[in-house]
Amino acid sequence: MAELINPVLKGFHPDPSFLCVGQDWYLATSTFEWWPGVKLFHSRDLAHWERLPAPLTRQSQLDLTGVADSGGVWAPHLSWCDGKFYLIYSNVHNFGGTFYDVDNYLVTASDIRGPWSEPVFLNSSGFDPSLFHAPDGRKYLLNMAAEYRTWKVRFAGIMMQEYSEAEQRLIGEPRMLWRGSSSRTTEGPALYYKDGWYYLFCAEGGTGVRHCEVVLRSRHIEGPYERGPYEPLITAWPYPANPLQKAGHASMAQGADGSWFLAHLCARPIGPEGDCILGRETGIQRLEWRDGWPCLQGGTDEPRLTVETPYPDCPVPADSAEGVDWAEEFDAAVWDDRLQSLRQPLGDRASLTARPGWLRLYGAQSLESRFRQSLLAARQQHLRCRVQTRLDFAPADYHHTAGLVYYYDNNSHYYLALTRDERLGRVLTLMRRRLKQFDMPIGAGVPVPDGALTLRLETNGASAQFFWSADEMQFTAIGPELDATVLSDDAPERILHENRFTGAFVGLCCQDLTGQRRCADFDYFRYTSLEK
Repeated sequence: MAELINPVLKGFHPDPSFLCVGQDWYLATSTFEWWPGVKLFHSRDLAHWERLPAPLTRQSQLDLTGVADSGGVWAPHLSWCDGKFYLIYSNVHNFGGTFYDVDNYLVTASDIRGPWSEPVFLNSSGFDPSLFHAPDGRKYLLNMAAEYRTWKVRFAGIMMQEYSEAEQRLIGEPRMLWRGSSSRTTEGPALYYKDGWYYLFCAEGGTGVRHCEVVLRSRHIEGPYERGPYEPLITAWPYPANPLQKAGHASMAQGADGSWFLAHLCARPIGPEGDCILGRETGIQRLEWRDGWPCLQGGTDEPRLTVETPYPDCPVPADSAEGVDWAEEFDAAVWDDRLQSLRQPLGDRASLTARPGWLRLYGAQSLESRFRQSLLAARQQHLRCRVQTRLDFAPADYHHTAGLVYYYDNNSHYYLALTRDERLGRVLTLMRRRLKQFDMPIGAGVPVPDGALTLRLETNGASAQFFWSADEMQFTAIGPELDATVLSDDAPERILHENRFTGAFVGLCCQDLTGQRRCADFDYFRYTSLEK
């Protein structure tokens, strides 16, 4: 036997869909407004995970242009049937107000590494879709039903409708399977079949500290569904001292050896306010069956930090180093896939050949834009980390900026920008956007010499600090110590009452507010954990 330590996947990997095919375990996770769409992972031992190629790499499969912050790809669902992988996903264009504007799609592939098909449109009635392959060969789509009428429950329940693979469309009428419990916010449905029972998994309680997973069952696929004695299946709400909070939104899978495991959403808050700077993550728990019901091993509903697995000697995949130190030197034909762009592929806004060994970014719109940005960023995976780059940039005036960004979304970010001031010449300045409030705490900035500069960001849990150097040896702090909790999932809940889901990113960016595409060159991107 072996042990794994949760969270299995550090950083930006929430809303897991769990699948086992033969000896191979797979996870699919949300990517929200970040491109390309959906993260896929593979493992043989549940502890070491290999990053697989992203399935949604063409804008014909996924168009995120203009989607809301924390919108885009929500809760993908991965399944396998008759030699084919099926991936279901939502594209949430708008949420947080009265309406959910969302489209649900299906793509397929014979190989998990792709290529993946063009999408089949399914419906727009709600999010968190999943596909169930019934024992009789029929297929059914499930999703939560969104409600806009003010006198109704906003999360109206779980709908099911048959899917015709031959016709590539939904057929028949949708049927309400369950309207949810008093915990409300019923979402994330997944259906399983075992020993003559249909098991309906649902997330409830919202994605905050009251989050939980519930299980119902029925002898008939259309119900009625009854709740079980082991409910909730998992939650951290009664256990405020547990370092894994927000536990819920789960799916289960059975290994080839007969063992059952649960993949679930969780988060690791810090500080008195419980800020989740690292966003939502994925954990794994051991399942057992009692009286025909799944429950966490030992009969508890509390998530555990350490979980026993039956895989002691499995070799570690060569590129399974999620969450360790890594660097992108921009020497290859493509950059590391941990670096993502916002809402669109960068296309002609980036080049790895214009200056060999460097990434060239062509200036585009501001960091507040939901359309054309020149930004390439990676998920923050440790509360204490260092990110560093070397920048070569010749701004002509204040319309031209390039540098290092600590980013949550277009309303919350810190930006160490190289630009030009009319009086001071070439300067490094700091832009601070905190929950829709913008300021520049060091004003016009600090004059810097010509030539390439090295920029650095160091995070220390709830705080962060930028540095710069002209020689890559002696670094000088610039600007004030920054409040990193503003870049947590939870900050707006205390101030703006908005929902955010992605966690913080660190990255490289370039803007030309004249529209003339002035370019900046970046020699490398290096990420180092300071938690050793």
